[in-house]
Amino acid sequence: MTALPDKTRAWLEGVGFTVGDAERYRAALTHGSTGDEDNYERLEWLGDRVLGLSISQWLYADSDAAEGELAQRLNALVSRDTCACIAREIGVPDHVRLGKQARDDGAHDSDNVLGDVMEALIGANFLQAGFDATRDLVQQLWKGAIEGRRGRSKHPKSALQEWAAGNRRKPPEYTLVERSGPDHQARFTVRVKVHNVGEVEATAGSKQQAETAAAAAFMERFG
Repeated sequence: MTALPDKTRAWLEGVGFTVGDAERYRAALTHGSTGDEDNYERLEWLGDRVLGLSISQWLYADSDAAEGELAQRLNALVSRDTCACIAREIGVPDHVRLGKQARDDGAHDSDNVLGDVMEALIGANFLQAGFDATRDLVQQLWKGAIEGRRGRSKHPKSALQEWAAGNRRKPPEYTLVERSGPDHQARFTVRVKVHNVGEVEATAGSKQQAETAAAAAFMERFG
């Protein structure tokens, strides 16, 4: 079994995670494409519950909003898109363990993968440090999204997700509109839509790049 690299441990501790059991964090960063049975799936399931309770407690204490409004805010803040945005902000893509094909396919910047890994890291921290410490870490990492801060994210998709959450909109929806050209020069057109706001299309050489370009264009037009 490959040990947790020193640079990954240092990164985790720098972000605020409590790293004691290195194998647990190694699993949290491991995608199933590696063929390793000790991957992030179980930790992601646990982390999802810890994240939901952490955000729910914060929203309840910080607002006197009605149940429906609280539920809407919670759903936006714990969505896979938001988890992926937070993951990008703290540098998760540089530390995810992927099989070669998955990496070649761009899984290191996939919302699904990054969202799952973010929740798995929360699950690992919960097992290592307990709920109170993990709740405090979640509140630190999610502070910008909850306060609706925008324009400070390192990634356009993060900025758009934060904008949507801060303005109490549904999460952005990305749709592949068209794939054209030969495999070695493929072009992807993606549409991003925020309900009751608008939609924008962008084209690039990969689906992830097109999503990024569409998010940037959306923020320029509507943000």
